[in-house]
Amino acid sequence: MNSTLSKPTTSSEVAQNGANRVNYLTPLANIAESKDGYVLEAEMPGVSKDGLEITVENGELTIVGHRAAVETRGRELYRESRATDYRRSFELDPSIDTAKISAKIEQGVLTLQLPKAEAVKPRKITVS
Repeated sequence: MNSTLSKPTTSSEVAQNGANRVNYLTPLANIAESKDGYVLEAEMPGVSKDGLEITVENGELTIVGHRAAVETRGRELYRESRATDYRRSFELDPSIDTAKISAKIEQGVLTLQLPKAEAVKPRKITVS
């Protein structure tokens, strides 16, 4: 599973035209392994289901979360939270069945189920 989390993204990327930089926050993530697969949890407060983009391409899982703009009530005096979007990529282990990956987001925590392919799951062989 070491390769599942081997490639975190940088905090900024160059846009396609090469001129503008887009800054992202890297969401904190936890990964757990079971006999059936892996569970990846990423903290993305302020991101809704509609603001998520999850892609798998060339063995790389990329998560992008767009935050909704927050309206201030009254005159803003001080602000610690930023309206910056999230982005993080993970290199996937070849044992993961990418066609069966599922995702849900609840209260700002994205949970991805990354099932192992049937061919790599442990199995019991009966003796005849």
